[in-house]
Parts: sequence; structure tokens; C-alpha cells
Amino acid sequence: MSKISILGANSYIARNYIYYLNKEHKDSEIKLYGHSDKQIDAYKNYIKIDFSNINELNKIDWNTDYIYIFIGKTGTLNGFIEYENFLDINEKYLLHILNKYMEKKSKAKIIFLSTRLVYKESKKPLTEDMPKDFKTMYAINKFACENYLKMYNNLYNIPYVILRLCVPYGSYKSGKLSYGLMGFFINKAKSKQDITIFGDGNQKRTLTSMDYLVKVLWEVANNKKIINDVFNIGGETFSLKEVAEKVAKKYAVNLNFIDWPQEALAIETGDTVFNSNKLDKLLGLNYCYRIEDYLKTLD
Repeated sequence: MSKISILGANSYIARNYIYYLNKEHKDSEIKLYGHSDKQIDAYKNYIKIDFSNINELNKIDWNTDYIYIFIGKTGTLNGFIEYENFLDINEKYLLHILNKYMEKKSKAKIIFLSTRLVYKESKKPLTEDMPKDFKTMYAINKFACENYLKMYNNLYNIPYVILRLCVPYGSYKSGKLSYGLMGFFINKAKSKQDITIFGDGNQKRTLTSMDYLVKVLWEVANNKKIINDVFNIGGETFSLKEVAEKVAKKYAVNLNFIDWPQEALAIETGDTVFNSNKLDKLLGLNYCYRIEDYLKTLD
């Protein structure tokens, strides 16, 4: 039986993963933590925590096998205005967690989700060691956290796995739509509004089905060979235009192209296509999910 602590239990990915664990790994002992008063899906094994107060972290069960960190504040332009919140939530909270981990003498393996936004634009598929670039607070926050984990491992031997994710979509939990890019397209189209794209929409992304992502989250924790390293998560690659066209066709709406706003263009990352061979070889999982199949499940 695995003992699992999930920090940030109300996030999009965390909610899907909790549902997956309760369905596929019922013998796991799962404890949930977050800053809200309640867990959105009404799971009872939930404790409210103020992660800004390191003493509040005493509420966490540190005698566990795996700790998943889903805490984070996302955003692009708002990071330049809310920089204090971005620094606190995305970096300071992790440092609180790592120092409390040491104090409690935990042995848990930490699984941390990072982002495509740490990479410099490349026309080649991105491997984990390729050049980095940071155009938003969120991007540099995530890269800082990656390096905090490496530093604490080097000095205190805290085990970790960093997973870089490009664009997730879908839901393992039936009846729930996507968030982020796919959610934006679908919500617009379902309400019979045309989909609008900046520029020509030819920039490429690797899109990962939530059905696959939840399996990866489980497997990386339980695979002893996956430790103290960073990995890209695989999926299908499309241009934004191609994805929008698929959604627009399903809901019979139009796809419109407009000029880039100056600020949005300044932080656009261009192509972000993942090479996930490093993780794929260790997991032995075949990516067999198609966006077309997902769209067929929607009303």
C-alpha cells in the first residue's frame, strides 16, 4: 500500500489525479492539503493549510512515500503586476515545504510539475538539456523551483522528480471539460462564439491527454529508476491553428485570425514541441490518445 500526500489538492491536475487514485489504486492511503476551506470534490481526507506559514506545515503527514506538489499561481502578464504573490506561492511555499521536510526527517519522494515555458524557442523537438529562456514570472518561478529541488537534493539528499508538461487537456473525471488552451477553445465554441487566434496560429505545441498524465504521475513515483532528474512528458503535436480548427469544426463555429497585441507578442514562446524519449524509455508506456477521440466524447 502506497502512502501519498497531495499538496494543492484543488488544482485541475490534482483533482484528476485524486480521482484516478481512488478509482485505480484504491489501496493507497491518500491525504489531501490545500489553502481553501474545502476540497472541491468533497473528499473527506482533506486538511486546510496556509502554506505561507511554515508552522502550518506541521499538519502534513510527512511519514509518507510520495509527496506531489501541485501548488502554484499561473499566469502571464499578471505576473508582472502580482510579482509578490508569484514569488510567494511559486517559490517561497516550496522552500517552506523543503525545510519542513528536513525538520520532520521525511523520506518521501517529491514529484513536482514544471512547465514548457522554461525552454527557449526551437524548431527542433526539445530535450531536457536544451537552452532555457524566461519571458514571464511564472516561467522563471518554475525554473527556480527546479533548481531548489536540485540544490536540496545535493545538500540534503531529498529525492525528487521534475516533470515538464507542455499543454494538458481533457479530464480523467467524466463530465469535466479541459482547462487552459483546450478549455478556452471549447468553451468559446460551445457557446457558439467564434474562436480567435493571434497571428497565423502556426506555432506548435505538444498536447498531453489527462488520461495519460495521471498514469505518468503514478508510474514516476513507483519507478525506482526515475529519481533526481527532470523529464518531458509526451503527447501529440499540433499547431494552435490545427487544434482550433478541430474544435471549430465540431461545434460549427468560425476560426478568426487577428494581429498580435504588442504585450502578448512580447511573451509568446513560439514552437514548443517535446522530445519525451528519456521518460518514455523508462516508463514503457505507449501514448495512444487522440484529440479527435476526446472531442467525440463532448456534447
